[in-house]
Amino acid sequence: MTIPSVDDLLANNRAWAAGKVKADPGFFQRLVAQQSPAYFWIGCSDSRVPANEIVGVDPGEMFVHRNVANLAPPQDANYLSTLQYAVEVLKVSHILVVGHYGCGGVLAGLKTLRLGLIDHWLSPIRSLVREHQAELLALPTETEQHDRLCELNVIRQVENVATNPFVLDAWQRGADLTVHGWCYSIENGLVTDLGARFRHVDEVAALRR
Repeated sequence: MTIPSVDDLLANNRAWAAGKVKADPGFFQRLVAQQSPAYFWIGCSDSRVPANEIVGVDPGEMFVHRNVANLAPPQDANYLSTLQYAVEVLKVSHILVVGHYGCGGVLAGLKTLRLGLIDHWLSPIRSLVREHQAELLALPTETEQHDRLCELNVIRQVENVATNPFVLDAWQRGADLTVHGWCYSIENGLVTDLGARFRHVDEVAALRR
């Protein structure tokens, strides 16, 4: 496969922009006017998981934060700043924590691979492995263990988001805000709703004990 040159990427950009204007002459003017997305996507940095394309929305409809293994750690200033902006300034209605099956970061945590500095970042994954060791070892194949750990990671990050003070404060103010947990399959392009969902401060009371 031939890798496109940087000049090819620039040419692609011009073709894309021209196509947008042809289909919708006012598209870019509306984007300049304001940013008012209803969705905040917390996803993995994996290049095979393009947030907007997966759910079929245009630029401007989704605010996006991505990092390795789609973590929402309470000590990460980058994530926290983005979360606060999404909740308090953009006033999004939905926070989507989206992992994906086959995640390399999750696999590194499962196999306790030593990769360098990123080992510190992936420590929450290793904690999940220890916490759910019996469940994971009961699965017959490493692929199934990996897939389940991807799901468990999403569920834990949903809990992290739902118990964050920015989100709790928003709910206390009466905000219509829902936190969702999804997992995407690169093999077939489909998203699975894991059923990890929080809509109100009362629903997270047990998590905060």
